[in-house]
Amino acid sequence: MAVDTDRAGNKPLIERRSIDYIPEVERHGRLFSQFTLWMGANLQITAIVTGALAVVLGGDVFWSLIGLLIGQLLGGGVMALHAAQGPKLGLPQMISSRVQFGVYGAAIPIVLVCLMYLGFTATGTVLSGQALGQLFGVSDSAGILIFASVIVLVTVLGYRVIHWIGRVASVIGVIAFVFLFWRLMNQTDVGALLQIRHFSWSSFLLAVSLAASWQIAFGPYVADYSRYLPSSTSSVKTFFAAGAGSVIGAQVAMILGVFAAASANGQFAGHEVAYIVGLGGTGATAALLYFSIAFGKVTISTLNSYGSFMCIATIISGFRGHLKVSRLQRLVFVLFIVGAATLIALLGQHSFLGAFKSFILFLLAFFTPWSAINLVDYYCITRERYDVPALADPNGRYGRWNILGISVYVFGVLVQLPFISTKFYTGPLVAALGDVDISWIIGLVVPAAVYYVCAKKWHSAVPDHLILPTERDSDAQPEKSGASRVAAQA
Repeated sequence: MAVDTDRAGNKPLIERRSIDYIPEVERHGRLFSQFTLWMGANLQITAIVTGALAVVLGGDVFWSLIGLLIGQLLGGGVMALHAAQGPKLGLPQMISSRVQFGVYGAAIPIVLVCLMYLGFTATGTVLSGQALGQLFGVSDSAGILIFASVIVLVTVLGYRVIHWIGRVASVIGVIAFVFLFWRLMNQTDVGALLQIRHFSWSSFLLAVSLAASWQIAFGPYVADYSRYLPSSTSSVKTFFAAGAGSVIGAQVAMILGVFAAASANGQFAGHEVAYIVGLGGTGATAALLYFSIAFGKVTISTLNSYGSFMCIATIISGFRGHLKVSRLQRLVFVLFIVGAATLIALLGQHSFLGAFKSFILFLLAFFTPWSAINLVDYYCITRERYDVPALADPNGRYGRWNILGISVYVFGVLVQLPFISTKFYTGPLVAALGDVDISWIIGLVVPAAVYYVCAKKWHSAVPDHLILPTERDSDAQPEKSGASRVAAQA
């Protein structure tokens, strides 16, 4: 069914839908918006800091760049596979987890996803507060509060405004990054930095893990921003549009971070925003760079807040039995989410860098098994054949608790513990591996293999085709679906 890509112009500015199915008559948008959204989301200061960590924590420039690129491609592939689900299902990403975990059981990984969004929103708000504080001549804390207000507004407006900001952020980000790279090349002997090579597996795999975790962390909400595309949209093209935007944007930002940290002589940590802006100059130029940094953070922080809203609504709707969320409820959820993230940012703004590194690496233990299970089920077991109305029915096909999915998920988390190396926890096998953290690799491969084998043997009946709500039923509570899924029923 062909859908006019200009339909968005006839839609209200404030998004009406939330976690419910997007009917075909409301589908709109073009694939290029996926590319610009994810490029804009990655051309920002937190990605610069993430790349810089590879050098700050002991790596050299040459091998850090290679490690980061490998991590981008691996993690970006996982992220883009999730993005391709959006147009086919017309649903936010975490709703589809009910197929693998049950209508109630999906709350288990979703709660952890909410914590991830909270952490990323808070750490991004710290850096944005620094930028706005410098731009307006106020304290960092005041800058944090200004930024939080903007995020609330954009998140409440929703999908269309988020994509528009993504396009603008891409343009501003490209201009700012080209200028900063030009200034960096004039101030730094890049060739000399590339010649300093001291390879070590621990530093190299740290760089791979930093980039991979950055990309994989988008997996739980990337389909939220592709779900309005027409259902006829090519999955392959969606994969490459979202994946390329994210990988290119993140790698460019992290390259700048690597070179900035390597040439900073220890002045980068603790003064990340000021140092990056200092590369560009002072006066009006510095003011424009501070603005570009703050605006770039609007995109990704809004994605995090919007994703948090989707997750909380998904958890509550699972126990209520329907998918509708009012605009007032949406506002309350967003205020709660951004308020909590702002409080964390205000309390933790002076110990940002070390806490952020530990945070993003520790997250991998909880999100890679979820990604593995979701992707294997969607692409290899059910093969896109979901019963969408049943996703809101605890007594339907997918049941309340899917013991198979939950068990494999818990196993996937536990099997990583011996290989995790963070400030929160260090596994017993880390030292034997030369202090190399390979937990995220274990967390992707092992649960994927176990789930595939078990689901092939014990998976209950899969629909013959994708079952979607009718256009008429999409605004009403879904009907009860068919046969119960005995193996998944509590």
